[in-house]
Amino acid sequence: MAWDSFKRIRFRKKKEMPGGLWLRCPDCTAMVYRDAVTELLQVCPECNYHFEISLDERIACLLDEESFEEIETGLSSADPLEFVAVKRYADRLVRAREVTGLEDAIRIGYGTIEGHKVVFGATASNFLRGSMGSVVGETFARAVELATRERLPFVFVSGSGGGARMDEGVLSLMQMAKTSAALARMDDAGGLFISILTNPTMGGCMASFAALGDVTLAEPKALLGFAGPTVIKNTIRADLPEGFQRSEFLLARGFLDMIVSRIEQKSTVGQLLDHCRIQAPA
Repeated sequence: MAWDSFKRIRFRKKKEMPGGLWLRCPDCTAMVYRDAVTELLQVCPECNYHFEISLDERIACLLDEESFEEIETGLSSADPLEFVAVKRYADRLVRAREVTGLEDAIRIGYGTIEGHKVVFGATASNFLRGSMGSVVGETFARAVELATRERLPFVFVSGSGGGARMDEGVLSLMQMAKTSAALARMDDAGGLFISILTNPTMGGCMASFAALGDVTLAEPKALLGFAGPTVIKNTIRADLPEGFQRSEFLLARGFLDMIVSRIEQKSTVGQLLDHCRIQAPA
């Protein structure tokens, strides 16, 4: 076959190859087959890296099919400081709503997990990095109060890499106390809070509700902490231990109860709900 003919055939085949079949894992850098990642609920088959997923995907992963009934919608954040950094806070909120289709970085509602009725909620890392402003804190507190009142387990998935939303100043910081106080009242009433931490869960969220689970699970390799490791290293001017602030590091030091891969989370939480039944009031 002439060389020119070979080139024409090779290039024609390359053009006909469908795109989007592969993606690069940001952790191990391997090129992985997209369908294989999807089968594992957006987890790398080579290194077990957990890709960030949307709230809809999170609900589908953990709750029984079509069991989610969303509540406490319609809340919106104010802009009391008329805050401006690179962009106006009000404009960033509008843009986040347009891109994600969410009202804010949280959804809560009723649902079932392996047949167990629960109050369920999660934060969305793609809405201002899942940061906690007044809407997230108020919605979370309402979910806790509902679960306490109706004697239902509360399961919450934190994807709050942005921590407290400083654009709202003290209105954001006070949500740390509000959410923690609501969980304390739930604990006094004998309630059950299962906290699931994902990559990343940081700042004021990690320093309040995310760390207060009766049972605390985390996805593998998740970054969990208050200040990030670079900030800490530059502050104390010392090298940090290997794996510092990752799930595995925190499990070894007793901060977490277990690390659970995404594909096993539903069955694991179902087993926990089997063993930790809330008794109805006499």
